[in-house]
Amino acid sequence: MEVFAGSPFEVELEKELSLKRQRLDVVILRRQSGQFSGRLPDGLDDLGTHNLLSYKSLRQPLDDWTLDELVGHYVNYRKQVSPSLDALLPRDEFRLYGVSTRFPQGLGSQVNLRRLQPGVYEVAWGARPIRVLVLSDMPEGAQNAVWDLFSGVPTKVTSAVTSQWRKPSDMGTIFDQLLERYELEGITVPYTMDDFRRDYATELLNRMKPEDRLRGLAPADRLQGLAPADRLQGLAPADRLRGLSAKQIESYLTKLKKEQGRGAGEGKQRNKQRKPK
Repeated sequence: MEVFAGSPFEVELEKELSLKRQRLDVVILRRQSGQFSGRLPDGLDDLGTHNLLSYKSLRQPLDDWTLDELVGHYVNYRKQVSPSLDALLPRDEFRLYGVSTRFPQGLGSQVNLRRLQPGVYEVAWGARPIRVLVLSDMPEGAQNAVWDLFSGVPTKVTSAVTSQWRKPSDMGTIFDQLLERYELEGITVPYTMDDFRRDYATELLNRMKPEDRLRGLAPADRLQGLAPADRLQGLAPADRLRGLSAKQIESYLTKLKKEQGRGAGEGKQRNKQRKPK
């Protein structure tokens, strides 16, 4: 543009903004009508059709840039899920959540975080309200188990992990990674990663069929811990003798006859001694 000719400014038209991949932490999407059975985690009582969550852990601040970025994700997401740019889905179908392990002190000093309930706040960000969920401040309760996992509070993490991993799910790997992350961040959790792996493996084995437990084990490993009589149980005589040479079988029979003869002789001697004189 001529107005900027000879100035320190450069004008670029139709700038491509999608070169860098952007990822939104969590989307909770309503797929069908109906009511949620049970109690939702605190702060999620006002879910819309599209719910966008941005999460910051213990070492990551939830600040003004986080909320700017969340609004940017919302704009891009709304464009993607709408029929067209001329027919955007209604804005009231969308909810924005900033989720933080710890209270965002920096953000709280810049804007008014209106407290709705323990651990749940709301901030006006431009023309949109954003809920701020502080996981370490959430009340304890079964409905908040998922929040407790990421609360950074050792007792809450322990309680949540030990209760959640017992439920049939594929959450084992997530719990493993979560406990490892806490170790890296220097948080001492009484229920350690080794405890979790041991308990989860035991629980998983208990759910498996016997044939599935044995799959992949070498024959020698399958027989470990079994007494000889247990190993032979259910085998036909021919199967028991398979693999032995005729000489070995004859040698064993000779030994067995001697032992049986010796036992019979000792029995007669005892009976003879018991007879009254």
